[in-house]
Amino acid sequence: MLLFYAPDIDSSTYILKEDESKHCLKSLRMKIGDKLYLTDGKGTLYHAQIVGDNIKSCTVEILTQENNYLPLPYRLHLAVAPTKNTDRFEWFVEKAVEIGVSEISSIVCDHSERISLKSERVERLMIAAMKQSLSTFLPDFNANISFQDLLKVYADKDCIKLIAYCEKASVPSVSLKSLVNSDKEILILIGPEGDFSRKEVEEALSQGFVPVTMGKKRLRTETAAVVACTTVSMVNQ
Repeated sequence: MLLFYAPDIDSSTYILKEDESKHCLKSLRMKIGDKLYLTDGKGTLYHAQIVGDNIKSCTVEILTQENNYLPLPYRLHLAVAPTKNTDRFEWFVEKAVEIGVSEISSIVCDHSERISLKSERVERLMIAAMKQSLSTFLPDFNANISFQDLLKVYADKDCIKLIAYCEKASVPSVSLKSLVNSDKEILILIGPEGDFSRKEVEEALSQGFVPVTMGKKRLRTETAAVVACTTVSMVNQ
C-alpha cells in the first residue's frame, strides 16, 4: 500500500505536491494507470489512479474514499519537554506517531535546557511517520507552550491528567497502565532531563493531575514518552 499526503483534497482529481510527485514518479517509478492511496490526515483514505505524469505535479483521479479509516480507540495527548539534543525529541515524535498519538505538545519547564523547536521540521516528521505507519490521522502539534499555560488549558477539562515524575511527590505515584481509559482523553506530562521542579509538580497536583510511574528504572525524557505512548496503545489493543 503506497500512501501519499493530500491535505487540501476536495475534488475528484488531485495534483500531488512537488515533493510527493517526485517521490511517486521518480523514486518509486510509478506511471499513468498505476494505483495508489491518499490521505488528508483527517481520517479519510482515498484510492486513486495516476492520470498525469508531470514530475512536479502528478495528477491522480479519485476512485473511492473511506471516511474515518482505522481511528485510534483512544485520544492521547503527550506534552513533552524538548530534549537538549533535538534528534532525541524528533525520534520520540516519529515513534509516537507510528505507535498512535492524537496530539503532541512541546512544553517549556523550569528545568528545560531547550525552550524552542522548529515546528515545520517536526510537522514534516509527523507526516512521514503517518505515511510510514499507513495511518490516515495526522496528530496535532503545539510548539513551545509554557508548562503553566498548558495547565490553564486543561484546568476545566474532563479528562485523565497524568504527570510522570521521577522523585517522590506529596501523593503516591500510580502505575500508568492502571489509569488508562479509552472513554476519556488522556494527557500525560513528561518533563525535561532535569525533571519537573517540585513547584511544577505541586501546581499540577493541585489541578487534579495524578503522578504516574512506568517502572523502577529511570528513563530518558524521550524514552519515557515512547513508553507512555506504547503503554496506552497496548492497554487499548
